[in-house]
Amino acid sequence: MIGVSRAVEADTLRSWEMMVIRAGPNGLLFEVSPSGQAVAAFLAPTVTDTAVAFENLTHDFPQLIRYARRGTDSLFATVTGTVRDRQRTINYAYARAPCPGS
Repeated sequence: MIGVSRAVEADTLRSWEMMVIRAGPNGLLFEVSPSGQAVAAFLAPTVTDTAVAFENLTHDFPQLIRYARRGTDSLFATVTGTVRDRQRTINYAYARAPCPGS
C-alpha cells in the first residue's frame, strides 16, 4: 500500500510524507519518508482485523504508530514516542469523505 500526505498552509506546502506498507521477512513493514528525510522503517508486531501497530524503538520520534478502525468509515491514528526525555502523543482522526460526482 502506498500513501502520501501533505500539510498546506494557505498556498504554501509546509511538509509532506511518502509512506509504504509492504510485507517483509518478519511481518508488515511501514516505511516512511517525511519531507525528504531518510526513510524510517517500522515493524508491525501487532495486526488484528481492526488495528495495526508499527514500532521502531530506535527511531527518534515517533517510536510507535498505531492505526485503529472505528466503525465502517473512520480511522484513528496515534503516534507516540519520547522527545527530549518527555513522552509525546499525537492523535489523528480520519473519516470517509464524500466524493463529488459519485
